[in-house]
This record gives sequence, C-alpha cells and structure tokens, in this order.
Amino acid sequence: MKNGYIKERERMVEVQIEARGVKDKKVLSAMRKVPRHLFVPENMRPYAYQDEPLLIGEGQTISQPYIVAYMSEALRLTGNEVVLEVGTGSGYQAAILAEVAKEVFSVELVETLSLRAQEVLRELGYENIHFRIGDGTLGWKEYAPYDAIMVTAAPAQVPQALQEQLKVGGRMVIPVGSAFQELVLVTRERRKFKKRKLLPVRFVPLISTH
Repeated sequence: MKNGYIKERERMVEVQIEARGVKDKKVLSAMRKVPRHLFVPENMRPYAYQDEPLLIGEGQTISQPYIVAYMSEALRLTGNEVVLEVGTGSGYQAAILAEVAKEVFSVELVETLSLRAQEVLRELGYENIHFRIGDGTLGWKEYAPYDAIMVTAAPAQVPQALQEQLKVGGRMVIPVGSAFQELVLVTRERRKFKKRKLLPVRFVPLISTH
C-alpha cells in the first residue's frame, strides 16, 4: 500500500479522533492505515490530514476525518459484515469500511467520481469493494439485505428503499435534512425501524434521479 504522510496520519488519529471519543480499535487502525491524501486532488494534499472536509470536484466533498471515523464506529462492525455505502465520492470512506468489514458495495451517481475512486482503490489493492454507478437512494437490491448501510450525503428523509435493504438487527448511519441536518442511526427490528439522532452535521445533498 502506498505510504507517506505517516506522522500526519498518526497525529490526525490521536488529536482529531481518539481525543474526541472514538474508541473502536478497528476503526482507529483503518484511519491510521488508509492514505487520505491519495483521495483528494493533488493541490489539496497538504491539507489532507486537517480536520475539515475538502472539495473533490463535481460539487462534492471528502468528509472530515472525525466524521468518517465517528460514522464508521457507529455501525459497530466486527469484520464479517456486508456493507452498503451510498455515495462513493472520493472512495476514502469505502476504503475505511473495507478495512473494517468483509465486503463493501458502493453506489455513486456521478460517473467521473466513481471511476476515479475505483482507480485509486484498485491501485491500493482493495478487492473487497464493489462499485455501481447509479441512484444511491435506490440502494443495490441485488445484494441486499445488508448488515450495515452508510450514507455519505444528506436526503431530506430516510429513503424507504434503503430501510428495506437493511437486515433485521442491521444498522444504518445517515445524515438527514436540508438547511439543518442531523446524523441519524436507523436500527431495524423485526417489525419496525428505530431512529436515534446522533449529532448535527453538514453534508452535501443526496442527489436522486427521481
């Protein structure tokens, strides 16, 4: 795996993530390992390990490291799960999930972003990430149900299709809202879905074709 910026990654994890309460060892290890600078445009690489979102083109962003770690921890992955990611974006979150889960199915509406992410992830040697270019609000039904779902852009409300593709006992982390957004944890029980607000966030809107 391509390296570089090792000290910056270590400091990022220590100061921005561990110090703010993220404890999951698998998530912390993934954040130390995955080279975030390779997922941003070259002119943004000096800022890759700062605690802020960065523009990646097409009006999209790579989330700040703390939020990536927080959302990953909220899924409570143990290593055997099949995860759906809605919004491949730069591919960075998919890489973190691929380090912590068994398989990742990642959907992205913007073709140029998906193809760029696929190239970076292929060069880094990931073989457990599967890609689809299409409307993420519809999920990826062929491989459902999923142990966990992560959504990296904000719809006005939780898409019904994504809820239906969650396993009983599964967890979904999703930012919801427009002007004001909150990160929501959706847990599927046998006959209902439980929703719990986690924290206020700011994500780009989740674009749909319908």
